[in-house]
Amino acid sequence: MDAVQRPALRVKTTEVADLGDLVVRLARREACGWVRDGAGLIGRGEVARYKAGSFVDAERWWTELVDAAEIESDLDDPPSGAGLVAFGSFVFDPNNTDAQSLLIVPEIVYGHRNGRSWITEISDPTRLTPPLSAVPEPEAPPRPPSTIRYADGALSGPQWEGAVAEAVRRINAGGLDKVVLTRNLLAVADEDLDPRWLFRSLETTYRRCWTYLIDGLVGATPEMLVRSEAGLVTSRVLAGTIRRTGRDDHDLALAAALSTSSKDLEEHEYAVRSVAAALAPYCSGMNVPDAPYVLELPNVLHLATDVTAALDPGTSSLGLAAALHPSAAVCGTPTDLARDTIAELEKMDRGRYTGPVGWIDSRGDGEWGIALRCGQIDDTDPRQIRVYAGCGIVAGSDPELEFAESNAKLVPMRDALGEN
Repeated sequence: MDAVQRPALRVKTTEVADLGDLVVRLARREACGWVRDGAGLIGRGEVARYKAGSFVDAERWWTELVDAAEIESDLDDPPSGAGLVAFGSFVFDPNNTDAQSLLIVPEIVYGHRNGRSWITEISDPTRLTPPLSAVPEPEAPPRPPSTIRYADGALSGPQWEGAVAEAVRRINAGGLDKVVLTRNLLAVADEDLDPRWLFRSLETTYRRCWTYLIDGLVGATPEMLVRSEAGLVTSRVLAGTIRRTGRDDHDLALAAALSTSSKDLEEHEYAVRSVAAALAPYCSGMNVPDAPYVLELPNVLHLATDVTAALDPGTSSLGLAAALHPSAAVCGTPTDLARDTIAELEKMDRGRYTGPVGWIDSRGDGEWGIALRCGQIDDTDPRQIRVYAGCGIVAGSDPELEFAESNAKLVPMRDALGEN
């Protein structure tokens, strides 16, 4: 579809008793997904796609699309996400003209949130192709990846440790407080990767994370950049990480050590401060807890803080995501200097890794996570996927320990692909 075209869509939402397992409705192609603990949204087909040059550009397109749409629903007091929805994925660096931020409007949306289930059918009357049926055609079941071979990404392990050491040197020299450095690996399978398999594996193992699939970007993020629902804004900040051992007694001791680590608490404070400052112009009654809690995931422990606030009128979830991105949790402090340092030291293009990923509905409500614990399936060779992990670097960072932390953050995608 032409990137500047804004069709007058017809939208019909029907409440249903029970959709069962949402993930089984994911298609192999033209599929979008956003699921946490069995609830969320699955999209099938595409009725509109927009390549956005900026958040402002994307929000303008979405607002005009919503204004032109004919929307019908049989839901009383519908929950957020019921009705016209766009899935979105944005680049980390908006100055990168090669990478593309996207909004995708599916033809069919299967939703289950707040104890209610529905099916939304979205059509463009000007299209010549017949609309998709809400009852999908049977597909072959998802297949696990064949033998996976890994190769270094932009930097080898020792080279990345060298980049961390250089970042620490610059921090200690003054001016830069924190910078987040990313490394990547290239994974190659013998056959085309099935995104449904990766999505299911991540969703099953990381139930407390938000599992997502948008245009080949698949992952399970523990970090909610911002949720806007019925006037309430929530942002979950993660910074400070330690790898779990699998032994409960040892992990309990690790959690205690993490919650008192001056290095990790410093890193976390930078991230929380940046989120609170970005939300302040759009919200009132903000609550920022005095101390973080420890979020336990199957592979790692994180320091976490949930910031909440009341949303002032006139701002959408996408507008809030634009205000928050990039936070110190994925970029650093101060932002501009950290971003310049990233561009110099990482030697790679992050693309949509660490960018906002999620959805927005016609009322402006939505959920936008940070694209973490993920991989990007190659557009031209679907046997290949590039997987990413990043670490927050502060004055007390040790390159070897940061490398070990990055390996821990690669575990979700490596497990989904199958260790070889």
